[in-house]
Amino acid sequence: MTRIFADTAGLVLEQSGEARRPATALSFDAIFAAADPVALVRAAWTAGQPATLPAKPGAPIGTQEVWASGVTYLRSRTARMEESKDAGGGTFYDKVYHAARPELFFKGTPHRVAGPGSPVRIRRDSKWNVPEPELVLAINPQGRIFGYTVGNDMSSRDIEGENPLYLPQAKVYDKSTALGPCLVVTDQPLPATTTIAIAIRRTGAEVFAGETQLSQIKRPFTELAEYLFRDNSFPQGTYLFTGTGIVPPDAFTLQSGDEIRITIEPIGTLINSVA
Repeated sequence: MTRIFADTAGLVLEQSGEARRPATALSFDAIFAAADPVALVRAAWTAGQPATLPAKPGAPIGTQEVWASGVTYLRSRTARMEESKDAGGGTFYDKVYHAARPELFFKGTPHRVAGPGSPVRIRRDSKWNVPEPELVLAINPQGRIFGYTVGNDMSSRDIEGENPLYLPQAKVYDKSTALGPCLVVTDQPLPATTTIAIAIRRTGAEVFAGETQLSQIKRPFTELAEYLFRDNSFPQGTYLFTGTGIVPPDAFTLQSGDEIRITIEPIGTLINSVA
């Protein structure tokens, strides 16, 4: 397992607490596009030179698109049924949860992605906004899952709840997503006991915290990836959010200045403030 961080000088690779910088130029695009990303990173680590981890890493993304899966956890299904019941969508998300075909939607492009320590945004025309802490899959052009990162799928619940067809407006806008603090490259799947945890602080006090485990997800990651790649191509690979199992209570909404901390070990903690 190798953790890959970005800084202004390029990439830094870390294994078991030891950091190395590749001896020759290496980019996220090269890693994603490789037929065997794990082997490419392993070779770069072996030939690398001693380095230190960046104090302020950038988002672990090159030119990849970012996509997302929805209603993959029972908690997400319940929350979205509740938010859309007045618009006639009370049973809509239940049908999606139990359907053979998963919900997949476009989330963003690199310029819409916030890195560690950078602010995420809430829409000016929304009054009910929440973060969605998720495990994110790194997938190469052949559809192979080769790595993972931590993601925040910012969501305007009032806009989507007004009408399910408004989902792109509720989900896709500038700095509507965050990735980091690194990309973990591995040929081993994360165990089902892996915990996703979130804590939100406001003026120094914790206002929400929650956690779930990968064991609670309904669909295998390979199934999500297979559906995403049906009749679709990703020459530079892609990131795929896998859905959230943590939803704050209905009375909660993000405010400017809030700090969002999402932790998934062994990846690390993604920290963003709200602009």
